[in-house]
Amino acid sequence: MTGAGEDWLRDGLDDIADAGSGLWVRGVDYVGGWRSARESADRLNRALLGAGFELSAVRAVASADEAGHGVVRLAGWPETADRLAVLLEALAGHDGGAR
Repeated sequence: MTGAGEDWLRDGLDDIADAGSGLWVRGVDYVGGWRSARESADRLNRALLGAGFELSAVRAVASADEAGHGVVRLAGWPETADRLAVLLEALAGHDGGAR
């Protein structure tokens, strides 16, 4: 789901062990965790597109943590994150304040 100009938001296997040390541990299934996260990230990216967001402005990125668990991060421009927050707050039925 990437396109021209979206290098800063790309997701790929080089992001798998992006957990501080960047070291790969023998026997940890990073790829399995990444695959699981990739499926969820793809679903979220389709939902973002369906809601009118451009993936060059905000997108879900798949990776794996140091234990090999899948992780989905949301990466994007602050203005777009604010727009997404407004949409989610409206769906939640409140103004984003503490409950």
